[in-house]
This record gives sequence, C-alpha cells and structure tokens, in this order.
Amino acid sequence: MKKTTFAFSITATLSVVALTTFLKANAQTPSPSAIAPKFISFKDAKNFKIKGNGNPFQPSNLQQVTKPDKPDDKEFKNRAVIGWDDRTPMLSRQYPWSAIGRVQGITTENKEYHCTGTLIAEDVVLTNAHCVINPETRKLSQRIAFSPNVINGKVANQADVAEVVNVVYGTDFGGSALENQTNDWAILKLDKPIGLKYGYLGWKSLSDATLTRNQKAYIFVGYSGDFPNPNNQKYQFFTAGAGFTASAQAGCSITQAQSNVLFHDCDTTGGSSGGAIIGVIDNKPYIVGLNNAERRDGSTNLGLKIDFLDKLAGN
Repeated sequence: MKKTTFAFSITATLSVVALTTFLKANAQTPSPSAIAPKFISFKDAKNFKIKGNGNPFQPSNLQQVTKPDKPDDKEFKNRAVIGWDDRTPMLSRQYPWSAIGRVQGITTENKEYHCTGTLIAEDVVLTNAHCVINPETRKLSQRIAFSPNVINGKVANQADVAEVVNVVYGTDFGGSALENQTNDWAILKLDKPIGLKYGYLGWKSLSDATLTRNQKAYIFVGYSGDFPNPNNQKYQFFTAGAGFTASAQAGCSITQAQSNVLFHDCDTTGGSSGGAIIGVIDNKPYIVGLNNAERRDGSTNLGLKIDFLDKLAGN
C-alpha cells in the first residue's frame, strides 16, 4: 500500500511540472479556432477502435535508422559533437524517430504545456492521461495538438501539426492511487492521418518476466523540460531551448513489474511524460511500456503496462 500511495503522489508532482512547462513563442500550439476535443472514458469507448493489430508501420520513403542523433536538417549536418551526455538529442527525421512528437495543450486556465506522444496508428497518438487531464482539478484540456518529430522547435512541415479531436482516457484521477497510476494513459485521435507520412510504432503486451528479464534493452525518448540545456557548450546550437528537441536514451531497464506498475531506470523529467518505453523485436520498434512519473529520490522511475491497447484494437 505504501508503494501505491507513493506512486500516485509522484504522478501528481510530475503532472504539475508538465503543466507549468509553458510553450515558447515559436512552438506549434493548438489553433485558437480549433474545436475542443471530445473526451471519452475507457469504459464508454466501446465504439472506439484503433486500426491495425499492433504492428509498426515504416513509410517507404523513410529509412529505419538506429542512431537518433544522425541529423537530416542542414543546420545540424555540419555539427560534430563527441560524447553526448547519457541522453542523446533526437536529430533524425527518419523512422522510428519520426513517429515521436510533442503533445501540446491549453488548460482551462489558458496555460500552455507540453508532454511527449507517439504515433501508434495513422491518426492515433499514445500519451498519459495526466497530459490531457489535470490530476489535481480533474479539469480537461480545452485544446490539444500533436507536432511530430519536433527538432529544435521545428517540424518538417507546419501543415503536419495535427489537432486532437477525440481523447480516450484511462482515468480522470477520481479513483484509488493504484487505479490512477495504472490507468494513466490517453489515446489521442487526430484530425489528419499523419502516421502515413511519419510512420508509427507497434506495441506488444509482454509478461512481467519478459519485461524485467531483458536488462539494458530498452530505448526511451521524451521531450524533457531540462533538455537540451543551451548553457551547456555541447548544446549551444539548440536555439529553441530546453523541451524543443527530444532526448533519446538507449540501454535502460525495467527493473520491476508489480500490479501493472513498471519500475524503470530511464532518465525522465517534466515534459517526458507520455514517452514510450521501446523495445526492438525482430529489428522492429515496439512500445512495451509507457512512462508516467519520475521519483525524485534518485531511485527507479514509474511507468505502466500497455495491455489496454489490445482491448482498444479488438485483439
């Protein structure tokens, strides 16, 4: 019980950090003229189905590259940095990095914030419930947009920024601490099928034993609010500032799985909420877990299992 209570308190703390990490002027924010998304709870989402069966999709015009810091944009091609920190800046516009982006929202108090999201179908993004619902007030975000593959505050094409029209959420934070922790997920339905252009990741619901047995095998990507730090000499050319280029970390582990709660050692901070824990299976990228909280005592961070995706796909 103590672990459950602790997990919830950290989730609430993280969400406050995420909600107060406001977007900068050059970010792709939700359009003021956009229609507010319709929110649907998981139990009422009988008619909502994710297209596909959890398989990844790589567009034919995109290469699959293993190095997230292999740049495609001209402004980074002539940069040579030896020895990034533990987190590597995501500079690639190739697959699967192309399918990861920023979830940007406006609260009922007209404050802007961001989280991380991942395309899992042509018009569907996976993120956290606390990225679209304030856990403290239980109020819903009034506008939400998804910007794919943001690098130094830029998308490849501004027209690809998608508005969120429907949200299916696992919790509105009115349940128990354990319920809120294990159901801190949200599915965002977009107004355009940008996954056909950027690709999308698959997912696999793995057993606790499989998740924990594969140590130092996972990749985590998130738009952390403290990365990249332009005051660090290595990152001075990231002019958009922190939170506008994703960081990627390879070789992290899920150290424990208990009651659908995942304990992992991937580096996280505010803004990386909603980031996928990715495993490469048969040389293809699959989401195997979802990050949702950092523990400030320096121990393992928290995430959740993704079995709910199978139910939404009708598997």
